[in-house]
Amino acid sequence: MSKVAIIGVGQSSFVRGYAGSIRELAFEAYAEAMSDAGLANHQIGATVVCSAPEYDKQRSPAGVIMEHMGLNPQPTFYTESLCCSSTTGLKLAYSLVQSGLHDSVMVIGFQKMSEITSAESQERMGRGADIQWESPFGTMMPAYYAMFAQGYLSQYGASEEDLALIRVKAATYGQLNERAVYRKPVELAQCLSADPVASPLKVMDCCANADGSSCVIVASEQKAKEWGVAQPVWIRGLGSASAPVNLALRESFSSFAAATEAGHQAYAMAGIGPKDIDVAEVHDCFTIAEMLAYEDLGFAPRGGGPELIRAKETYKEGSIPVNVDGGLLSKGHPIGATGGSQLRTIVLQLRGQAGDIQVKDPEFGLVHNMGGVGIYGNVVILGR
Repeated sequence: MSKVAIIGVGQSSFVRGYAGSIRELAFEAYAEAMSDAGLANHQIGATVVCSAPEYDKQRSPAGVIMEHMGLNPQPTFYTESLCCSSTTGLKLAYSLVQSGLHDSVMVIGFQKMSEITSAESQERMGRGADIQWESPFGTMMPAYYAMFAQGYLSQYGASEEDLALIRVKAATYGQLNERAVYRKPVELAQCLSADPVASPLKVMDCCANADGSSCVIVASEQKAKEWGVAQPVWIRGLGSASAPVNLALRESFSSFAAATEAGHQAYAMAGIGPKDIDVAEVHDCFTIAEMLAYEDLGFAPRGGGPELIRAKETYKEGSIPVNVDGGLLSKGHPIGATGGSQLRTIVLQLRGQAGDIQVKDPEFGLVHNMGGVGIYGNVVILGR
């Protein structure tokens, strides 16, 4: 197969209440990515727009966004897989380029969560579960993840302090990320004394809703060379999997099967293993989600995740730096934009352009992006 490169990345600041429209929000990431790639609109063959539509007031947002960008008459596609929509969009873009249908494709992820109230947002999140068998009972995302936290802590003897250490790490790097919602240091004692949300999860174990956008531009190897792209970052591995929506059908409450399977696929495609990954972005919507990712991706054996964070092995100087941009816990979580933001971080790392959070000489980076309560899982491996 020919190679497919990421040639441009962009991201808006993630904020709690964006004053403009969704098209203006998406434009911020688009403009940065186009400048980064050095392209004009006529060089974009197609676009993929990604969001979770239940939060959008605009029906079919892809149309108005592309009109605003001036990207007609190129075709545009719309993808949705809850919180991993924009890495699903990347897989579609990769496929369109790899097949030869298009030489280049732009992936735009966005979400303006502030368009609806917190109560409305929680109700929509609850409907991410089965509306016949689960969501009528009042299920919410924190409660779902708390079930996995209880299962994990019970099975492996980990503690609430181990989860809090993940939040401390997130805040350590969130301070350095000018695009993050939360940029203040957090002490371990603050995390442990925070108000409860759903036991054992507390306020600081949970990420916040946010408004934001991201943009990733991919192109064929031929076009990357023709356009003189100085530092293409190659898509080495892609993995995607799913799991039953109904938790009664899950085999484990201490791992996400979709993440494990997606990781296996991505490693196989890239021809590498977990020990070859130099830097990773994982989907830390809750502290327990990052803990599970350590093990689902093979960075630690089952039950070994707590030792990684206790020893600071997932810090920038550790053996497997994870979420050194602050992760969702610091950046916030604009659902459709999150995966693209993770990809941007890894691209900058592999180019050596990550500034204060730069990991030393990385060759391979990994993105782990989940949708819902482990319903959908995407893993992307990028390389220089």
